[in-house]
Amino acid sequence: MRDVSIDEIVSYPYPGMRSPIHFSFAPDGEHLTYLDDPAGGLRRTLMARKIPDGEPRSIFSPTHRDEADLPLEEKLRRERLRERGQGVTRFFWSRTGQKLLIPLAGEVWIQDGIDGDARMLLSRAQGPTFSPDGRLVGFVSGGEVYVIDVDADDESAARKLTDGEPGTTRGLAEYIAQEEMGRMRGFWFSPDSRQIAFVDVDERHIPEYRILHQGADRRIQESHAYPFAGEKNATVRLGVVDVQTGQTRWVKLSIGDETEDLYLARVHWDRDNQLLAEIQDRRQTTLELARFDLETGEKTVLVTETSDVWINLHTLFFAMKDGFLWGSEQTGFMHLRHYAADGTLKAAVTAGDWMVESIAAVDVDRGEVYFTATRDSPLQKHLYVVSLDGSAPRRLTPAGGYHHCTVSLQRRQFLDRSSDVSTPNRITLRDLDSGEAIQVLHENRDSRVEGLTPPEMVTVTTRDGETLYGALYAPEGDGPWPLLVSVYGGPHAQRVYDNWALTVDLRAQHLRTQGFAVFKLDNRGSARRGLAFEGTLRWNMGDIEVRDQVDGVAAMVARGVADPKRVGVYGWSYGGYMSLMCLAKAPETFAAAASGAPVTHWDTYDTHYTERYMGRPQENPEGYERSAVMAHVDGITGDLLLIHGLIDENVLFRHTARLINALNRQQIPYDLLLFPDERHMPRGARDRVYMETRIRDFFKASLGQ
Repeated sequence: MRDVSIDEIVSYPYPGMRSPIHFSFAPDGEHLTYLDDPAGGLRRTLMARKIPDGEPRSIFSPTHRDEADLPLEEKLRRERLRERGQGVTRFFWSRTGQKLLIPLAGEVWIQDGIDGDARMLLSRAQGPTFSPDGRLVGFVSGGEVYVIDVDADDESAARKLTDGEPGTTRGLAEYIAQEEMGRMRGFWFSPDSRQIAFVDVDERHIPEYRILHQGADRRIQESHAYPFAGEKNATVRLGVVDVQTGQTRWVKLSIGDETEDLYLARVHWDRDNQLLAEIQDRRQTTLELARFDLETGEKTVLVTETSDVWINLHTLFFAMKDGFLWGSEQTGFMHLRHYAADGTLKAAVTAGDWMVESIAAVDVDRGEVYFTATRDSPLQKHLYVVSLDGSAPRRLTPAGGYHHCTVSLQRRQFLDRSSDVSTPNRITLRDLDSGEAIQVLHENRDSRVEGLTPPEMVTVTTRDGETLYGALYAPEGDGPWPLLVSVYGGPHAQRVYDNWALTVDLRAQHLRTQGFAVFKLDNRGSARRGLAFEGTLRWNMGDIEVRDQVDGVAAMVARGVADPKRVGVYGWSYGGYMSLMCLAKAPETFAAAASGAPVTHWDTYDTHYTERYMGRPQENPEGYERSAVMAHVDGITGDLLLIHGLIDENVLFRHTARLINALNRQQIPYDLLLFPDERHMPRGARDRVYMETRIRDFFKASLGQ
């Protein structure tokens, strides 16, 4: 076990994590394209290599730009995606394989294949994408949808296709869609490239939430249409514009009898250029997949999903000539179903007490689906293949670990980016039929991994008999030690899994060398173990999660790992909330907490996330009260460090301010660390060094280490 410095904690990429990303098989089937920084950092260029044994080479290398100089919309896009990379962050092939589209800090560049020249097509655009025939680029500018010929000599040749009311936008996903629904796009080309479906978003009725840049040398402010739980959402319409004529037709969005208070979750086109959409009700207990008649705007419901808990949105949709594949959680676990074009169920393709996570590819001719899932273990991810008739899946990736897989367009090979707690990132080209390795394209050569000891994977049995998974970073020697619980605890997240990322939690590694044992536990409510496991926190957040964490500490005490009088907890976002709730509701267990960007009252968080789990404040007022940190501050007897960025537009600083009012009223002491220029996740290296130092020193002082 080696010492890990604070400077290492804030330096990216982490040991063993540097590897190429965003792999795409070129349409010619002979090349791989991907992003990488040959110097080993995060300033990425577009790379290509001939497979299987060609040498990597850079094919597009941009001039570096500081993140501070990016347009605001690009900064916010990066925030939504938690993007830290610089340079090229994404790229797209035209389906013909003749051209590459490279968005770059608001600009759009077009390159003629792998070896051609690159030129800037647009100087300012949002959401650029190729039309399916590769002849056009669609994009948004000034809140309107445009197209431009991919070979245009000047951006003045762009044609505006939409024209809405001032203060509204077309073609851009609203905040809730981006942050909580996983829908980053706001327009979609039809397969024949003749039509574009787009969202029309009106947020004018949502009161603006203004954020002042208090630490700036000049007056800067932002206004956000932030929909608080129980209040009004953006009004979203779905239109279809003809690319040639500019004529727009509107479809009639509804779910059941509701025509206004709903969510447009996903938009698709089928193989016959018919428009489909997934519509979710405000309560998030019903989801419809519907097809629309573009002449009348009327809809036909193909599939309806309902839940007594909530509907988890997903990306498991694939259009085929004879119907479509669709993800369903009706059994309590997300699985694939095969439907005819009219919505008739043909077959349950997968089943069992495990969950499908993505469709990697579909071989229509062979009637096979390639997908990733938790079938072997909820701590792992593997690629499988299954017949559409629902025969037993066959695993294609080696046993153990976590595998992110990309399948070639020709369905001959796949790329396996894998790791486990003992093995850093490794990228292997494999045969799609057998899963056998063809060539290792990347493996660890980072000397910094030496001496990094993986955590011990443990199981904890709770007081009521549930099995939970944990990870223990113990110092060398014999315990008991002061224990720090690293917590997230919220839904849609998993922190304990067989992945090298668990080993390179450098804060945990640093703290263990400072004499602390660090423990992570995925309590009930966390992801990848089915809807019943996740749904235990429904309408009552901060309860079962705290009890499970207390049981985790008790297990560590019983093992002789933890000193029961010296236990602290830290976390960020939902983990910040959990840190506060642990300190307030279990003072007999937790003596100190460092809480970063915490939600402190759920009526101050956004609609789609909060109401999924808590309902609306109007229908669950008691749940909102008992789930608020402020209801329990009189239980705080331990030490508290609060951390927040003042321009956080996700978990607004208002959360911490409201908590401070409650602490002040009850004269409960606390430490406060503010970052005036940081959003939800601190990015500045100096800020992060100071933050890590303060967190470590806070626990040393509090727990007597």
